[in-house]
Amino acid sequence: MEQATQVRLRAWLSAQGLIGNAELRVKPLTGGQSNPTFLLTAGAHEFVLRKKPDGLLMKSAHAIDREYRVISALKDTPVPVPDALAWCDDERIIGTPFYLMSYLNGRVFVDQSLPGTGSAERAAIYREMNRVISELHRLDIDAIGLGDYGKREDYLSRQISRWSSQLSAATLTVPESALRLMAWLPANLPPPQPAALIHGDFRLDNLIFHQSEPRVIGVLDWELSTVGDPIADFAYHCMSWHIPHTLWRGIAGLDLHSLGIPEEAAYQQQYFTGRNAIDPADWRFYLAFNLFRMSAILFGIAERAQQGNANAADAVQTGAKAKPLADLGCAIAGI
Repeated sequence: MEQATQVRLRAWLSAQGLIGNAELRVKPLTGGQSNPTFLLTAGAHEFVLRKKPDGLLMKSAHAIDREYRVISALKDTPVPVPDALAWCDDERIIGTPFYLMSYLNGRVFVDQSLPGTGSAERAAIYREMNRVISELHRLDIDAIGLGDYGKREDYLSRQISRWSSQLSAATLTVPESALRLMAWLPANLPPPQPAALIHGDFRLDNLIFHQSEPRVIGVLDWELSTVGDPIADFAYHCMSWHIPHTLWRGIAGLDLHSLGIPEEAAYQQQYFTGRNAIDPADWRFYLAFNLFRMSAILFGIAERAQQGNANAADAVQTGAKAKPLADLGCAIAGI
């Protein structure tokens, strides 16, 4: 962040009563391909700033106003989130809208095989992830003020249409397997599920764990959250059981038993306790849908990398994973 921008930001923070006269220090935080994130330090104060990326963006992408709204609504619920502190849509401050949230000092695990932890802790971490996403999907969206956060009907159809449209408008060549899924998914929709608040990107590295306990203290990156199908959200979370560990954020092919990581069937059983079980054919649809959706998201990252607007340094390599994920979706769907 340029010095002149930091001067304007410090003045804004001071006007909001968030800092005193201490020097403002700004440090980029790693993680994620989407919204640039910074750690702000001023004396004893620490904040996290999230902003939209610079440059031309896809329609409805990087909706940080929605992120701010949802973490505000989740305060005092069983779903732990950082405190929402301030929102700013004045682009004169740092060039784009942004918001501030509290800084959570905990552990973030990127590799889902959890190297450096023991089998008992791995099992506890996976149980905790399952508990948190289950609590999320049980929330009363009207009671927390998110009843209008998204349409309650036809989530899957709308999602398939959205990502299909973005792929169709792409300037890069779309993988053939993604095109097959684009045609197959609308013709094989499962029965609708009761609407719930869904995260849209619920995975291990979007969670902050306590420094010494297998306990989630914050769920991050709510950019893709909405009201929708909770099984789609859970199946997205479960894609890692099918994605090879050597490809990207997967645990397929690992010795899960020796690691202490539950098999997918056991993980499903924990989530569906007290819920209607899912038909195996419908589960395959949900997995194929999420692999298509993830492929489309990564394809968008590849496009931004080509345009020079990608946030992360490894955007080109990440975007290249769009095709193998779509290929895997086709294999699961049997098409």
